[in-house]
This record gives sequence, structure tokens and C-alpha cells, in this order.
Amino acid sequence: MERGGEFVPMKRISIAGIPVEVAVLGFGCTGLGSAIRGDAAVTLVSDYLAAGGNHFDTAHCYGFWTPEGVGSSERELGRIIHELGCRDEVVVVSKGGHPEGDENYRRPNDFLNPSVLLCDIENSLYRLGVETIDLYYLHRDDGKTPVSKIIDTLNAFIQKGWVRALGASNWSTARMAEANAYAAGQGLQGFAISQIQGSLAVANHTPTADPTHRPLDSETIAWHRETKMPVAAFSATANGYFADNPSPSAITFYDNPVSQGRRARARELAAQLGVTPVQIAFAYLLHEDGFPILPLFSTTSPRHLAETLASDTLKLTMEQVRYLRDSE
Repeated sequence: MERGGEFVPMKRISIAGIPVEVAVLGFGCTGLGSAIRGDAAVTLVSDYLAAGGNHFDTAHCYGFWTPEGVGSSERELGRIIHELGCRDEVVVVSKGGHPEGDENYRRPNDFLNPSVLLCDIENSLYRLGVETIDLYYLHRDDGKTPVSKIIDTLNAFIQKGWVRALGASNWSTARMAEANAYAAGQGLQGFAISQIQGSLAVANHTPTADPTHRPLDSETIAWHRETKMPVAAFSATANGYFADNPSPSAITFYDNPVSQGRRARARELAAQLGVTPVQIAFAYLLHEDGFPILPLFSTTSPRHLAETLASDTLKLTMEQVRYLRDSE
């Protein structure tokens, strides 16, 4: 990004197993290939790369709910990477091991069974058109498959050169700890990062919410502060809750007294600093002082992309962070 006429590269952090540092603002590819595709998608990705970004997050299941179908996100990301010739510059992130979605995404109950994971990763590698996925998450935990079998399977993928680093998405801290203890005892790679729902807003428990989503709550924060494991936070702006006109889904999933207070304080602080409340929401996550948080964003708008990227250079004091968090 530009600051005072000088280019300031996006902040990056190291994640165990990945040979390059990873941009803290991750490009979420949920709508890639469906909500946005073709030349418009290439332009958006190019703008993100030009700002110093390199972190692209997709998944085996993405797109199953759209007319374009399952795999549309991975295929479009792969196409763009090859068109731009930027494979060596980017960190390709994908996820396998997801439960059943609807009739367009049928899955077994033991979706972390080695045979299922093998099919998932082979599909993802083919769709992306890459030999190696830099960071591979397990999208959910089936609660059935022993962690020993899971870790052994994932390390077999690493040995084949299909994966570099491992992550757990929407896993409990207890299961991640169990898996990593097994990996350490066997001299194998464990989970290097967790991906969960995290934002300045506090999520509601609604009938329409995904019950398998795990929030960045106080207990989870304490565990990550102890272990120093990074978190990739999805829904980082709470579905647009901090925008001037929040979407109906943002109201449904995040509107409550605590979130309302935090949004009001974000708007007040944004006015003082000459930025937007959305940028404040991103900056809040970037200023966690106990472990790294990498907020994930998803957009189809160059204007929204520019707004998001500018938050990388926004500096908050710890007093301001505490003020935003205060629920009284």
C-alpha cells in the first residue's frame, strides 16, 4: 500500500512448514468462480498481489451451493494463478474434510477417513493445477476418526510432496492439542495454524447459523496465547456488520447488545482517525498481542478491496483495542 508516497509492503508472518512468509490479510476465495470470475477476478487478484498480498484461501467444497458447482473456486483460482504466472509468489491454501452440505455435496459421516481425504486432496490438486498445496486445512472435525490416523494420513501427503503445512479449521482446542501431541511424539508434522470465526462483533446463536463453526471466544484465545499458534479468522468483518448499511445476514448473525456497543465504538474511533469502521474491525484483529491473527476477507469489489488493504497500515494503541473490546 501507499503511505506518504512510499510503498509499504503488506505485513507477513512465518508459518511452520511454509518456505515463504504469509500475508496477514488473506484473500478468501469463497465466491471466486461464481460471484466473480473471468477478467474481473483476474483484476481483483492482480490488485491484491500488487499491494503485497500472497495468501489465497479456498476449499474443496467451495461452490457446491452455486450454479457453477463444487470445485468452481479452486478451478478459478488455479486458472488465474497460471494466467498471471505467479505460482512461485503465492501461498495456495485449500481445505478438505468437510461434512455433507446438501444434495450437491454428499459426504460420509466419517469424512476424515483416509480414503475420503485422499479423494479430496487429489481433486483439489487437479482443480488448482498445482503439484503442491502450501497450507492444507481439515475443514471440520468428524469426531470419529482417531487423531493418530488423521495425522498419519496428512503426513503421508507431505511425504508425497502434495502438502507443505497443516491446519485445522473449526476444530476444538482439545482435539488440536491431542493431534499435535501425537505428531510430536511420532516426529511428525502437526497443525501449524487454526482457522475459526473471529471478528470484533460477537456472533449470535441462531437456527440458521452453521453449528460446526467455532468462534474465537475467550477460552480459545487463552489457548492460542499459551501455544502461540496463529489463527486465520474468517468472517473477519462479521458479514459486513461494521459497514454503513449492514446486510440482513450480518444483522441476523451478529446483531446483539455487545456487538452494537462495539460497532458504535468502532464508528467513533474511525471518525477520530479518519478511516472507516470496517478498517477498524480489521485492525482490531491485527493487533492481538498474544498470538498472530490473519483476517480473511472476501470481496468482488475493487473499492472494498482497497478499503480492506488499507487496514494493514492502520496502527491502534492497546488502549484503543481495549476500548473497542469493552462491552460495558
